[in-house]
Amino acid sequence: MVEERTTHTTTPNTAQPNTTTVIERRGGGGTVLIGIALLVAVIVGAFYLMNQSRNETAETTAITGAAESIGEGAQKVGDAAQKAVE
Repeated sequence: MVEERTTHTTTPNTAQPNTTTVIERRGGGGTVLIGIALLVAVIVGAFYLMNQSRNETAETTAITGAAESIGEGAQKVGDAAQKAVE
């Protein structure tokens, strides 16, 4: 945003006014850069959280598979013991 302000001053010795033009520049790209940085941070955070959820699911699946394998092994040992008794 550019704001232009003109001031007129007259000196007692001359009839013509002196003109001073002041141009003020406000803003810039700072707000846009902060917005982009914030957007990137949100995207990175979302990506991290999604991967964390996938890791937890994979861990749960692995533990479930191991528990099933242990259960099957215990069943086989139980069957072998039963056959040994007979």
